[in-house]
Amino acid sequence: MQLEIADWLLLMIGAVGIGFSKSGFAGVSLLHVVIFASIFGARTSTGILLPLLIVGDVCSLIAFGKKVQWKHFSRILPPALIGVVLGTWLMSRLSESAFKPIVGVIIMLLAALQIYRIYKPDSMQQLPHSRMFAWSLGLLAGVTTMLANAAGPIVALYLLAVALPKLELVGTSAWLFLIINLFKVPFSFFALDLINAQTLWINVSLAPIVPIGLFLGSWCVKRINQRIFNGLLLAFTIVASIRLLFF
Repeated sequence: MQLEIADWLLLMIGAVGIGFSKSGFAGVSLLHVVIFASIFGARTSTGILLPLLIVGDVCSLIAFGKKVQWKHFSRILPPALIGVVLGTWLMSRLSESAFKPIVGVIIMLLAALQIYRIYKPDSMQQLPHSRMFAWSLGLLAGVTTMLANAAGPIVALYLLAVALPKLELVGTSAWLFLIINLFKVPFSFFALDLINAQTLWINVSLAPIVPIGLFLGSWCVKRINQRIFNGLLLAFTIVASIRLLFF
């Protein structure tokens, strides 16, 4: 893969975004998706992102893992893993030309969900807390994370709906995504051939930047108005997803 200096600068921003998103800034989770998809293509980018996401999950686990709520973790994990299998099946049957707009639509819908969460945060707590609700969002999260590595807003929606405090939400998400992303590795490597020597070299180059993003996010989460920050970031994300859809 031939990458220009501008590409590497964008990828470094994306790597910082991965760490940032693991510190509680849920809206940032769409930033690295659109950056990597724009540079590598929607399908190929999922395999390149996966090891970096695992690095971010481990860093988040070290920082926040003790705050996990196992009850909610165990509710949403099984359907999410089934969703990963369904997502793998879908990916094996989609061409890059079909895959790119699908990822664009997923990101647009999740951006709309994130905007709703920003301006109507209390409404999330009115959603039903039934097993059916957990399974529905879990399946959707599994399929979405396999297709686009963009399940963060969906999981956040569930954890907000069950009224988890912020640190417990981040700690539970850290454990959940570490298990899900490790579960995805053999599918991406053997079934879809999305991880290889070239992609791993890119991962090694960018992995040290991910913890920097987590540190910055942990510092900023107490100092920045998260609603304003997420709003600006979502504006960028929507523009980038339009690019995936139409250009």
